[in-house]
Amino acid sequence: MRMRKKKNLVPRMERCAAQLIRDPYEHRGHWRDLMPQARELRVELGCGKGRFTHGTAAAEPDVLFIAIEMVPDAMVVAMERCVNDGLTNVFFVDANADQLPQFFAPGEVDRIYLNFSDPWPKDRHAKRRLTSQTFLGRYDKILKPEGHVEFKTDNKDLFQFSLEQVEPAGWHLDAFTWDLHHDETLNQGNVMTEYEQKFSSMGNPICKMIISR
Repeated sequence: MRMRKKKNLVPRMERCAAQLIRDPYEHRGHWRDLMPQARELRVELGCGKGRFTHGTAAAEPDVLFIAIEMVPDAMVVAMERCVNDGLTNVFFVDANADQLPQFFAPGEVDRIYLNFSDPWPKDRHAKRRLTSQTFLGRYDKILKPEGHVEFKTDNKDLFQFSLEQVEPAGWHLDAFTWDLHHDETLNQGNVMTEYEQKFSSMGNPICKMIISR
C-alpha cells in the first residue's frame, strides 16, 4: 500500500532542517564533523517512521546515527520524533541505499542496521534485496574492518535467502535466530521498529542475524 501523502510535508521538513543532510556526497569522509565526540558512526537503511531510530539514538547519545530513507513522507515522522525529544546525535538522508559508497568513505562506518527491508520477492529482483551479495559488497566498502551489519525481518523466505548470501559474499555469520523475542542473548537491548511491533503482536516470530567480514 502506498503511503498517504503527508499534509504540509515541506514546512514540516523545514522545521527539522537542522537534522536533514541535503547533500550527503559532500560529507563523505567527514561525517564525524557533525559530532566529533562520537565513539561510533552507525547507519540505518530504511528508517521508516523512526521508532527504532529514535529509540536507539536516545539509548546511546554518544553514538552518531545516520538514518537513510527514500520515502520523505515516512522520514518526516522519524525526524519529528527525534527533534521533538531534542536528540542531536541523529541525522537524516533522503536517498537510495545503492549510493552508500558515494556517501561514505572506506572504513568510515562502524555498524549498519537493516530493519524489515523490502523483500523484493521475485527472483529477478534478488539483487535489490539489501542483504544480497550485491549490497554486501557495498557495505564492505564503507565498514571498518571490525564493523557489523545487523538485519531483522519477519519474512522467513527473505531471511533464508539472507543467510545463504553470507558465506558466498565472503562474510561471517556471527549470530542468528529465527525467533528473536525468545532469544535471551540477541533480544537483550532490542529496540523494536513499527513493523516489528505490528508483526510480533500478530504472533509472527522475528528473525535476526549479525554478520561481519
